[in-house]
Amino acid sequence: MPRPDAFHVYDTTLRDGAQREGISYSVADKLAVARMLDEYGVGFIEGGWPGAMPKDTEFFERARTELSLKNAELVAFGATRKAGVRVEDDLQVRALLDSHAPVITVVAKSDVRHVKEALRTTNEENLAMVQDTVRFLVAEGRKVFVDMEHFFDGYKHDKDYGISLLVAAAEAGAAVGVMCDTNGGMLPHGMFEIVTDVRERSGVRLGIHCQDDTGCAIANSVSAVEAGVTHVQCTANGYGERTGNADLFVVVPNLQLKLGIDCLPEGSLAETVRFSHAIAEIANIAPNTHQPYAGWASFAHKAGLHASALKVNVDLYNHIDPHVVGNQQNVLITEMAGRASIELKGAELGHDLSSSPDVVTRVVAQVKELESQGWSFEAADASFELLILDSQGAEVAFEVESWRTIVEQDVDGVVKTEATVKLLLGGERIISTAEGNGPVNALDRAMRRAIVQVYPDLDTMRLVDYKVRILDEKMGTGAKTRVLIGTSDGLDSWSTVGVHENVIAASWRALEDAVKYGLLRRDR
Repeated sequence: MPRPDAFHVYDTTLRDGAQREGISYSVADKLAVARMLDEYGVGFIEGGWPGAMPKDTEFFERARTELSLKNAELVAFGATRKAGVRVEDDLQVRALLDSHAPVITVVAKSDVRHVKEALRTTNEENLAMVQDTVRFLVAEGRKVFVDMEHFFDGYKHDKDYGISLLVAAAEAGAAVGVMCDTNGGMLPHGMFEIVTDVRERSGVRLGIHCQDDTGCAIANSVSAVEAGVTHVQCTANGYGERTGNADLFVVVPNLQLKLGIDCLPEGSLAETVRFSHAIAEIANIAPNTHQPYAGWASFAHKAGLHASALKVNVDLYNHIDPHVVGNQQNVLITEMAGRASIELKGAELGHDLSSSPDVVTRVVAQVKELESQGWSFEAADASFELLILDSQGAEVAFEVESWRTIVEQDVDGVVKTEATVKLLLGGERIISTAEGNGPVNALDRAMRRAIVQVYPDLDTMRLVDYKVRILDEKMGTGAKTRVLIGTSDGLDSWSTVGVHENVIAASWRALEDAVKYGLLRRDR
């Protein structure tokens, strides 16, 4: 069921967003993203340019039988008829109809310089191209939007021509005239002034499409809405050509939470983080940790001063409740951490330290000391939780008697690695040996092989990420290293950290914490 018509959220992830360097959606990818955008609740999903792109043509063919949209209408994108060609005879216009999309967006030149130099036609013919194409598509039963390309650059050279195109398109039956900041050069104040003037002089329904070349695509989109626009075009995570487009997952929360505009179905806003990350996975791009609203760090607090205030009232340093967009508050544990930071982070991990001031004191001192040596707990919650438990005098899961690795290259150049681990676990002394494709892999396998002798249900535990950071580059190969390890048991994942001058020793410390945390999860 399409969303109400009063305000349009129009997504162009599958067309404009796909122009980002490094993105190449398969047709199956495009179908999957379309389903997510529909579930999120956007009103229009621009699927691509049928007739111009074979992959997009196939997408629309498959969409007819494989897409069942609940909230959105599918949009085909294309150009107006060519100069000097009857609209009925234009093959690209015909391809738009053949896509069977209920909504069609046609792009038109609204900058007189582009009309003359790119299209090589007259202003009058360009206007006729817009009117003829819109009138033809509307007569065929399609809802039509017109993207006025280079609108703002064109306005600066001729304040009237773009407006005449908007009026002509509306008279021909276009539902919305979309002003495009194609080169992304606008700033919010200028955006507000121009949109206000265009709205007052044209009297037509306006839309906005912003690129991010000045870093203002989101602000420009919001400013345009404040000036009277009721149709906003965005892309998931701001994907797009050059520096990208206005980010759907920032613009929509801004409009809904800050301006009170009903953009999405009830409950959909809480899925912002989930869909932002899911689409990033399909695009094969790591989620932006500092993305407003959806980023992991967007509600993360590091300074002790912030934590002290949050302990009194979480609203003091959060502009919204993070859960509204499906996110959560995070307290970062660093050398800046004070008592409040430790208590809040402990509570976040399930440990009430409010009545244990001595534990808090010990943890604060230990964190500051370790951080001064190069440790970092910001992305290693599991290691920090083990530190809390140790400060509380919790029983040690196992003791390490010793470990060693051997790396050997034979005469044929074949490198072999072996590791031996000796542990005291469950009242037993266990010696475990394993081979691996490197010393860290061999140590990991040897330790897990020892653990499963006593706890066979931990056999699902796997190392899934491994990062090494050189802390003092000037020391060269003698530099201290920090290792961050990600581990998963198939149901959840956790991160641990280790620091040492020897990269293998640093890796071992992170591995040891990873296994101890796995045992802690098992006991819970």
